Amino acid sequence: MNDAELVDAVADGLHALPGVAAVSLGGSRAAGTARPDSDWDFALYYQGVFDPAQLRAIGWSGTVFGVGEWGGGVFNGGAWLDIDGRRVDVHYRDLERVSHELGESAAGRFAIEPLAFHLAGVPTYILTAELAGNVVVRGVLPEPAEYPEALRRSAPEVWWSRAEEALGYARAAHAPAGRATPCLGLLAQAALQTAHAVAAARGIWVTNEKTLWDRAAIPGVDAALTSSGRDPDALTALVDEVAGRCATAMEGPPAA
Repeated sequence: MNDAELVDAVADGLHALPGVAAVSLGGSRAAGTARPDSDWDFALYYQGVFDPAQLRAIGWSGTVFGVGEWGGGVFNGGAWLDIDGRRVDVHYRDLERVSHELGESAAGRFAIEPLAFHLAGVPTYILTAELAGNVVVRGVLPEPAEYPEALRRSAPEVWWSRAEEALGYARAAHAPAGRATPCLGLLAQAALQTAHAVAAARGIWVTNEKTLWDRAAIPGVDAALTSSGRDPDALTALVDEVAGRCATAMEGPPAA
């Protein structure tokens, strides 16, 4: 099937599930910045109770997670699927929570929740960011107004406060002792927190740390943190080396 047929097939399948009121297409596919190998991000918006077993029953290949298995916060679960040879991610979105966070972000209030693969965590206003950037393919969803002025005032201060704490601890606890790994980890975290502050101050919606760094990168940080420079192949080799060393350590005998 072609791309349009894929969107229709996934949207129809998700929208037909009990409790699902709307489906949206997000990520690079919605933004028009996708590469040929980019995955497909869909969000299903449900009212009341959603049973992932119904999604599993469709029969698409992949892994379907339970509600709450991704931490129970604004990202409360989803699925990693393979449909017609394409990587398709599905995110569960509770419409009651979405409505709540829409009001909170308009008032400049938010929390920051931990989420796998996100160094700085995710702000709860990410649900509003998705409504602003995703393309609704089935059903009807609220359309947020422009980036809330209250959020532009509150979010930079919160994010920068966190960045300062990370930088201070790296400087005081790890750098003097030559602990390179935790030191660099805190520096990377602080850089992403600062990027969140910059994006919020500019009124830029972001939905993940990839687009965050693409749109609000802190100049010079990549070069400072990577001894291999910014070449993707060299960075990949560095990641592979570190991953291999970590895996080898895991295979060794337990510490005394």
